[in-house]
Amino acid sequence: MEQFVFPKCRKCNNGDLVPLSDFGGQGASVIYKAWVCTNPECGFNLKIRNGDIYINEPIMNGNRAR
Repeated sequence: MEQFVFPKCRKCNNGDLVPLSDFGGQGASVIYKAWVCTNPECGFNLKIRNGDIYINEPIMNGNRAR
């Protein structure tokens, strides 16, 4: 099995930056669309959207009220 070494978060120096992938508007996969710190207290994130880079956007937990 392959081992990955992710870069340390330079904001908190406690977490690692891990890549996240998503799907684009046309349904094609977008690999490494975002990088997020694994330390939940840090919250550092870097995202690519439409060719622009966004840093430290609010993070949603994914739970939606019904």
